[in-house]
Amino acid sequence: MSGTPMPLPGPWDTRLPVGFTVELAADAHRSRDGRLLLGGALPRLLRLGPTAARLLDGGRFTVTGRTSAALARRLLDIGAVHPRPPVAPGDGGVRTTVVVPARDRADLVEGLLARLRDDPKTAELPVLVVDDGSRDPAALARAAARHGATLLRHPRNLGPAAARNTGLRHAATPYVAFLDSDVAPRPGWLAPLLAQFADPAVALAAPRIVAAPAPAGRRGVLDRYEAVRSPLDMGPREGPVVPLSALAYVPSATLVVRRAALGAGFDPRLRVAEDVDLCMRLYEAGWRLRYVPGATVGHHHRTGLRDWLGQRAGYGTGAAELALRHPGQVPPLHAAPWSVAACALLLRGRPLPAAAAVTLAGVTAVRLARRMPDADTPVRAAALLTLAGLRGTAEQLLRCATRHHWPLALAAGAASRRARRLLLAAALAEGLLDHRRAASGLGPLTHTAVRRLDDLAYGWGVWHGALRRRTAGPLLPRIVRTATPVRPAAATPRPRTPRPAHQPSANLPAPH
Repeated sequence: MSGTPMPLPGPWDTRLPVGFTVELAADAHRSRDGRLLLGGALPRLLRLGPTAARLLDGGRFTVTGRTSAALARRLLDIGAVHPRPPVAPGDGGVRTTVVVPARDRADLVEGLLARLRDDPKTAELPVLVVDDGSRDPAALARAAARHGATLLRHPRNLGPAAARNTGLRHAATPYVAFLDSDVAPRPGWLAPLLAQFADPAVALAAPRIVAAPAPAGRRGVLDRYEAVRSPLDMGPREGPVVPLSALAYVPSATLVVRRAALGAGFDPRLRVAEDVDLCMRLYEAGWRLRYVPGATVGHHHRTGLRDWLGQRAGYGTGAAELALRHPGQVPPLHAAPWSVAACALLLRGRPLPAAAAVTLAGVTAVRLARRMPDADTPVRAAALLTLAGLRGTAEQLLRCATRHHWPLALAAGAASRRARRLLLAAALAEGLLDHRRAASGLGPLTHTAVRRLDDLAYGWGVWHGALRRRTAGPLLPRIVRTATPVRPAAATPRPRTPRPAHQPSANLPAPH
């Protein structure tokens, strides 16, 4: 398989229209005088000019001219503000075609089409069902016919990317909604996504994918785990999709796209991680991508342990191909040298290395404080940012030991009693922390055990893919000399081929 990504056209217009409103993100923080702003998908500290500070004083502002449009674009692109478009552009839903790729699963397709036809907002939409080489094509054809959907058929299985592309080629509307056969859209899911396209630079909008309720009488361990840790659920926070950030991609289970932006569409050479690849290619071409958790879609997850583990391992295999196509964009660890060194010193568990770690963190905080003397409390702000960076790196190291690098951790544990104790402590601590963070319905130890199975399967897939493709890319950390950048809020649009900013800690994609 070629490691060359398919090119995509860039946006032809990035200017926000007059009347476009943006609102300050809930996790963005301003100084008391309003001149400093900390926030964004990849956190940074911005110095605001008098005009920019005045516009943001109410927590939101509306584009009225060139200056406000440029500021809104800049803040939108970094994730410090979010769009608040009033309605979908044009005539909304009637300009959208639904594409459902499917291989067999006629019962799930039947349920999905029934939901679409029962919702007044989607009842009249054209629907294309793409049969990707079903073993029982007649059953799928009957389901499509009952709900007035057009059936397109592949004579053999070509994969989900190729099936979506077939639907994309046959769609005649400006927007296309891709829905997998195992999703259950909830009422009102489409309008918030279409509203994002009021920004002419937005190519893709995605809803939150949540676990569909288990059938009555069946709520097993995997059902309860998936309810809080589905790999398709990107969480409750909206924002831009930016590589190396907490929202590095969105899954293709449900996506709404601007048809003209996708070119030839998904890469049909990929059987997994085609959604992550598409997000990265769109971003690299200069398009904006939005995650909108206010729109929700249910997902019927796998319930058999063997199938569930196989799915997780399959997700992991995609990391190698992504690492070849997008070097440095899918590291298991993304951190600054000082924070990695401090964590390594603390792991020694001795007074002298611990003192050295504290000194290193202190020096980092002092240097950061000197870069923002106009903060309300420079020393306190720098200390909090330094601790946040240290904590983020520590959490990533825990994940590396229990997920991406568990074969190495096991080998170290077999050779050293101390390493074995550290590994057991890491496996337990990470699981218990995640149980608390996720508010899991499982008991703490049960949640931890299932999470370890999840990570073992995914990590196995990562190593299998890396060996098969003969690359260490998905296993290599990305260590970058960085601090929270302090920049003027220059009201200039992002370059067409952007370079992602860095941060001391970053959540990493789990390819689908």
